[in-house]
Amino acid sequence: MAHVVVTRPLVEGGLSELREAHTVTVCDPPEGATRSEEELIALADEADVLLTVLADPVTERVFEACPNLKMVAQYAVGIDNIDLEAAEAHDVVVTHTPGVLTDATADMAWALLLAVARHVPTADEYVRDGQFERWETTLLLGTELAGKTMGIVGLGRIGAAVARRALGFGMDVVYHNRHRANPTVERQVSAQYVELDDLLATSDVVSLHCPLNDDSHHLIDAGALQRMKESAILVNTARGAVVDEAALVDALNAGEIAGAGLDVFEEEPDVHPGLVELDQVVLAPHLGSATTDTRMEMAHMCGESIRALVEEADEIPHRAV
Repeated sequence: MAHVVVTRPLVEGGLSELREAHTVTVCDPPEGATRSEEELIALADEADVLLTVLADPVTERVFEACPNLKMVAQYAVGIDNIDLEAAEAHDVVVTHTPGVLTDATADMAWALLLAVARHVPTADEYVRDGQFERWETTLLLGTELAGKTMGIVGLGRIGAAVARRALGFGMDVVYHNRHRANPTVERQVSAQYVELDDLLATSDVVSLHCPLNDDSHHLIDAGALQRMKESAILVNTARGAVVDEAALVDALNAGEIAGAGLDVFEEEPDVHPGLVELDQVVLAPHLGSATTDTRMEMAHMCGESIRALVEEADEIPHRAV
C-alpha cells in the first residue's frame, strides 16, 4: 500500500481504483491559485507518490526535501513542470499520460478555429443581448475553410489528428517539424512538409502542436507573425510560451493577422490583458483534455503506473524517467 497525495481533485470517480488499494489524500488549492515549492513540499512530505498537474513546480528542492517520494505520476502529457534530471538523481520514477488526450485536444483546436472563423462568441452575445432583430446580409461575415491551407507546427499525435479533421473540411495540409515525420504519417493525413517560414507565409490557419523547449519558446514571435497572412488565424493548444503574447497582441491590433484561438497562455492562469480586450480572439481556460472520457482515462493511467510501482513490476507503464 502506498500513500498517494493528489494535488488537485480529479473527475468524479477517477480515484476509485486508487482508493481501493492505497491511502489517498486529495488536496485542493484556493480557487485560481497555483502552488509554490514550499506548499508542494508540505503536501509531499510523507508521500510515496505525488500525483501532479502541470501547475505544480516539481523542482530539485521538492525532491531534496521529500526523501520518501518514490514516484511523480503526472496527470498530463506534458512534463515540463518537472525537473527530470533531479528526479533521476533522486531515483524517483516519473510517469505521465501520453496518447490519451489526442482526440480531445484536436477537437478543442477545431472548436477554437471554428469559433474564431465564424465569430461564434460574438454571435452568441449578440443574440443574448437582444440585438437580433432581423437577418442581415453583412452581419458577422466569417471565413470559410474549404479550399484553404492548414499549417500544422508539430505533426505528432495531436497534430496528425488535427490534420485528419482538416481533410474532412476540404483543406490542404502542410506541416513543419524539427525532423520530418514518418512518410506513412504524411500519406495518412495528406500532409506536405515545408520549412517554417513557408508554412507561415502560405497557411490560412496556423495550428500549434509542438512541445515547449528551448527551441520552441516564443517560436511565434513578432517576426513570425509578420510573415503570416493578414487573413490568417492562429490556434494554440500546445503550450502558452510557444507564442509571444505581447507580440501577438501587437500583431492583432495592427491587422497583421485576422484572429487567434488560445487554450493555453504564457503565465497561466494570468492572461495578457491585451488579449482579453480583442473581439477577434477566442480564449479558453486550458480545456484541451477536458472531456469526462479523457480525464477518466488519464486517472486510470496514473493508477496503472502507481500499481506497477507498488507491485515492483518489471516495467512501469507510461514512464518518462
